[in-house]
Amino acid sequence: MQPQTLFTVDPVHRLIEGVASDGRNIWLSSLIDRQILQCGKSCKTIATLPESLHPFAIAWDKQRKRLWVAADCPPGVSFIKACDRGALIALDKRGKLRTRISPFVGQFHPGDVSASNGQVFVSDSQNGMVYRLVSNDRALMAVVLPGVGKSAQGTALDASGKQLLVADYSQGIAMTGLSDFKRTLLLRQDGKPLRGVDGLARCGDTYFGIYNGAAPGSLLTIRMRPGGIEYGELVENLKLPDPTQLAFDGKRLLVVPDSGWELALKGEIRTKGAPILSIPLSKDCKPR
Repeated sequence: MQPQTLFTVDPVHRLIEGVASDGRNIWLSSLIDRQILQCGKSCKTIATLPESLHPFAIAWDKQRKRLWVAADCPPGVSFIKACDRGALIALDKRGKLRTRISPFVGQFHPGDVSASNGQVFVSDSQNGMVYRLVSNDRALMAVVLPGVGKSAQGTALDASGKQLLVADYSQGIAMTGLSDFKRTLLLRQDGKPLRGVDGLARCGDTYFGIYNGAAPGSLLTIRMRPGGIEYGELVENLKLPDPTQLAFDGKRLLVVPDSGWELALKGEIRTKGAPILSIPLSKDCKPR
């Protein structure tokens, strides 16, 4: 089985970072121009973020009927004017801003967000912290505490709703308890940490991750085993140039390869758009 290209985004959108879906609509974050796109046969802009904030990962929240956006202005990116505080933003399906929230104190650089079972998690790429949106949607509470992580990326709630899998780009894959905030680094089958994982998604007891720690990237399966994790390739020999994020909409994985980060960082013009890939999954979460 090989992934199918659903559509290709117009290269005028130079950097496609995030993807989300409610099973019918597909949303993308166009990072440089600060836009959120809604795509079917074609893509249209439904929102432009407030000045200085750029949309990184996005996630659809089925319970609240909201699209959550990790909006940031991180340091060290040549085409972004850095600031101290990004925000977790929620949009409705029409693109109207409904929520904008940040921690009460300190710097905040959200790069990834996930929504599952009515819970929303946002990770800070600069200090490794992960926050959960509290039940009244008015505050963020840390679940990966200061000084524990280093560069938090994708998150995925487990099937029980009691633990959160976190991809820390520098440290590896870890599981965090939501009641005790205890984080355990999960080593892969060879006893080493699985570093370089960006976006995460879950289907059943299987997690999927975008590996972009080396070129080309790949699409990984990550499964729990006693004392750690076992990982492999979802589609054998599938090579992904410059991939970033993925989403599971209940029936298929959606993947953003060839995001455009490499060209943007070099200041080069994009001539080919980002393809959005689809991988249908069976009930046992295997490609079909």
